[in-house]
Amino acid sequence: MKAVLCKQYGPPESLVIEDVPSPKAGKGQVVVSVKAAGVNFPDTLIIQNKYQFKPELPFSPGGEVAGVVKELGEGVKHLKVGDRVLVSTGWNGYREEVVADEGKCSPIGGDMDFVTASAFVMTYGTSHHALKDRAELKPGEKLLVLGAAGGVGLAAVELGVAMGARVFAAASSQEKVDLAIAHGAEGGLVYPEGPLDKDAQRKLAEDLKTLTQGGADVIYDPIGGTYAEPALRAINWEGRFLVVGFAASLEIPKVPLNLALLKGCQIVGVFWGAFVAKEPKRNAANMDELFQLWKSGKLKPHVSKTYKMTEAPQALRDMMERKVQGKVVVEIG
Repeated sequence: MKAVLCKQYGPPESLVIEDVPSPKAGKGQVVVSVKAAGVNFPDTLIIQNKYQFKPELPFSPGGEVAGVVKELGEGVKHLKVGDRVLVSTGWNGYREEVVADEGKCSPIGGDMDFVTASAFVMTYGTSHHALKDRAELKPGEKLLVLGAAGGVGLAAVELGVAMGARVFAAASSQEKVDLAIAHGAEGGLVYPEGPLDKDAQRKLAEDLKTLTQGGADVIYDPIGGTYAEPALRAINWEGRFLVVGFAASLEIPKVPLNLALLKGCQIVGVFWGAFVAKEPKRNAANMDELFQLWKSGKLKPHVSKTYKMTEAPQALRDMMERKVQGKVVVEIG
């Protein structure tokens, strides 16, 4: 079978496509024929050795796939050959076949197609865990989403609306803000390109307060960089600031902790991958809830572009350069 391989750490252009042996299902595992693989920001980090997880070389990027069960290992109880499934792989998704533990597979419900399914798990899973479990977002609260047209950002906009919050969007272009508004945000603003100097940070903080009509109760931040501090300054008393990622810069932002004291707010970490591993039953319940929201029409994954397997490096390059709106997907089979 063919696989997109990272044989040495580097940029997307260093990836190669080669034939590798087909996997075999071990005890409690299944082999899945991959039809589509979602592209996510961690994929760009893991190939550069800049991510929390560091798989042994060579490996394939790709943390989520959709496909069809091809082979069952001993002891598999809840799946059968031919089932359509979503698989949380962590990595090794950009290949024609993957092997995974049964517990990391979820049946694809209803008539969801493979492309949509492959764009669903990581972004909606992350944002749902953030807003429900970490922020405990309540109806009527004001939610500010940074990077609101990206994969997790747009998912947070839709989920915030579904949870009854008032949602406000911030993004790097008017086109992206308009996309977030089309998915339910009641207003938005375009923030300047970073890194921001102190004057630009102060202005952004005031603009965010104005946008959110006095301040946000929950701030969803997958951007980091020099955007984190001005966003935190726009938070309300007893607000929750969600640390989701650092797409603006790999440099981890440093914020004055007196802001947390003065505002009585919480700075809350969101690590969905660890949540999946440590609390699989809660995650399974969350995924069931997400599928129900999709079936009801409240969630509408936005796949802005698909790529062929041979174009996987370009998909990752576009992700790195923040050209992606919503999700993009690599079609495998």
